[in-house]
Amino acid sequence: MVWRWRYENANGGEVTERVLPRELFQSQADAESWLGENWSELLELGVERVTLLEEDRVEYAGMSLRPE
Repeated sequence: MVWRWRYENANGGEVTERVLPRELFQSQADAESWLGENWSELLELGVERVTLLEEDRVEYAGMSLRPE
């Protein structure tokens, strides 16, 4: 299975600009580790929230990148 992040704006719309990384991962843990290392860069590029997908299945959705 392939895991990937869908990048979203504050309203939940998908952010699709070409400047964003399009990483694919072999496991959920790999995807989550990558996000832990790169969330602040994504935030600077205009990504507010992310959704984790396994193939087309949503594992979890709408996770904010803003510290609480």
